Amino acid sequence: MAGWRIPGLAARPRFTSRATVLVLVLCSLVAILAYPTRQFISQRAEISAQQAKADRSRQQVEQLRREKARWQDPEYVKAQARARLHYAMPGETPYIAVDPAGPAAARPSASATGSAAAAGSAASDGASGGSARAAKPWYASIWDSVDAADTTDAAAPASPRPLPPSPAGDTSPHDH
Repeated sequence: MAGWRIPGLAARPRFTSRATVLVLVLCSLVAILAYPTRQFISQRAEISAQQAKADRSRQQVEQLRREKARWQDPEYVKAQARARLHYAMPGETPYIAVDPAGPAAARPSASATGSAAAAGSAASDGASGGSARAAKPWYASIWDSVDAADTTDAAAPASPRPLPPSPAGDTSPHDH
């Protein structure tokens, strides 16, 4: 029975030459289009990121323009000088309020008023238990920080150049 064949049912190859060519063409098209497609997708993501960055930059520019406009106002400049630099107008008595809880919890805040009684009470608070640092002007604090940065610790390496000697009798270098 093995020798019997039904006419018309001859054994066919699994893949014809046409199917093989079609599979090869499809695989080559996928291989050819994969890289440009990946590049297109990555470039779209990069464009989106750049647009978001440009939007943030525009917002920052707008914020800086508003801040510049505020600094053009003389009243805003005066308020900032009072708050940041502890300036006072002529005739006013500036004072620093010291937290009575102690020097560790003290957060000095400066205000300028014409009240001499408030300045006297702030001075007596500073003398009784307040921080001596809060009673110093801002420029003295800056100079003290420069002096502290200039001194060498045991952990810090020695300076390659010797420091010039200080003049005799000059005990406080920041009182010039």
